[in-house]
Amino acid sequence: MTKQLVEIREALRQAIDEEMTRDEKIFILGEEVAEYNGAYKVTKGLLDKWGPKRVIDTPISENGFAGLAIGAAQTGLRPIVEFMSWNFSFVAFDQLVSNAAKAHYMSGGRFHVPIVFRGPNGAAAQVSCQHSHNVEAIYGNLPGFIIISCSNAYDAKGLLKSALRANNPVIFLENELLYGDKMEIPTEEYLVPIGKANVVQEGKHITLISYARMLKICKEVADQLKKEGISVELIDLRTIKPLDIATIAESIRKTHRAVLVEEGHIFSGISAEVGFQIQEHCFDDLDAPLSRVCSRETPLPYSKILEKETLPNPERILKAIRETLR
Repeated sequence: MTKQLVEIREALRQAIDEEMTRDEKIFILGEEVAEYNGAYKVTKGLLDKWGPKRVIDTPISENGFAGLAIGAAQTGLRPIVEFMSWNFSFVAFDQLVSNAAKAHYMSGGRFHVPIVFRGPNGAAAQVSCQHSHNVEAIYGNLPGFIIISCSNAYDAKGLLKSALRANNPVIFLENELLYGDKMEIPTEEYLVPIGKANVVQEGKHITLISYARMLKICKEVADQLKKEGISVELIDLRTIKPLDIATIAESIRKTHRAVLVEEGHIFSGISAEVGFQIQEHCFDDLDAPLSRVCSRETPLPYSKILEKETLPNPERILKAIRETLR
């Protein structure tokens, strides 16, 4: 199998291009996706290749173009909606919650909504609280959504291709600070299954669970602890909903300890749900209380110094692991 070195943004572009080639019902719309080649250049060159009927610039009106795309999905097309930031999806919240997530259920299964909502989620570099919210816990509370959050180019391409073949609405969460990260991926077509976590590295002393950009920081922590003789099993959730609790439970039964790391807030967050499911399925296997490392309970500050202190960082993750192992 031959491989190519690509950035995450290029992996996403390849996924969109390949699926648009495979299925003429797929089109993409959003702010600046066409003439400007995308705010983060994910859609670079797609307008030139596919034309304005399949790569569509929209007004700054998330409520309008999200609703249009949901209607298109219900009538047989397969739209990709790009939000320039997932914070802006809140403008279209009623469309996503009341229509996209519920149409299949409320129609008694007569309508499918094969649509992918994608774009950057979470903090970037000093973009303040208006552009830094993590939305997975909010949308995860709503039946009807598949939620995916990738940490690398291989998963980004394989999971986006799988998302574009799903018949239910997918919340596809990217990260602005990861778009330039490079990785070798196959040149041949491949898919990554929805609903399957990835054991990034095996270990025996403690399980470290995370996803998206925090996975990168957790890997740095695991590498540092390896030098100290501490063996960390690192799990990338990849799909937040449906959650692969089976892979998590298998790891907990081996290490008997776990720390959960997410960029979102601690109250009602993803780590709260994952932690409870661990307690539910693996209570007798735990030799220490679970620990969570999340963003502090405040909107994200603009200040670089305060931003660093608010988000999970290596120091806080290391402290949580050491206390759990004590």
